[in-house]
Amino acid sequence: MATDAGHLYVIAAPSGTGKTSLVNALVNNLNDITVSISHTTRPKRPNEVDGVNYHFIDKAQFEQMIANDDFLEHARVFENLYGTSKSWVMDTLAKGQDVILEIDWQGHQQVKRLFPHIASIFILPPSLKALKERLVNRNQDHLEVIEKRLADVKESVSHIAEFDYVIVNDDFVTAVNDLEILIKAGRLSAKRQMLKHHGLIKDLQGI
Repeated sequence: MATDAGHLYVIAAPSGTGKTSLVNALVNNLNDITVSISHTTRPKRPNEVDGVNYHFIDKAQFEQMIANDDFLEHARVFENLYGTSKSWVMDTLAKGQDVILEIDWQGHQQVKRLFPHIASIFILPPSLKALKERLVNRNQDHLEVIEKRLADVKESVSHIAEFDYVIVNDDFVTAVNDLEILIKAGRLSAKRQMLKHHGLIKDLQGI
């Protein structure tokens, strides 16, 4: 691995927990970190931009990318397909940037098999009531879709023990700060610091 290689992070959460807002704030606050833009077959919402929020493609294109082994991970969520570009992630990490994958527990399991040492973070809402209010208030989905998302919370949270860290998004500023602490701590790990400062360490050892 190159001395300036970036680190891979997975951040997952039940729908409506505020994960995307937290990740956007984190990326704005820190240098050398970016979030992967997933490919999806989900219809584009009115406020979304292709290539910014998602790469919106049709099912045939998605299936062709699967056949070409273009995805680092992919999963079906609420009847739609989502996937992470393998080449983009690898190229970005090689440039020394940390990469965040906003994916669900299914994607996390796939990525963990390829990258056993990734840091994974699960975001919890403060309560089921607060989660439902957020889903309703954001006015993005029909009621039946909201009910499906709420029903999926139990399945999603059942995988929480597979993650390294857990943050409760009760207070937004506190949750962003907690995320920053985790990323900064990861950058100070002995393994990364030894790679980054190998010249200094050799000099101090008299090699």
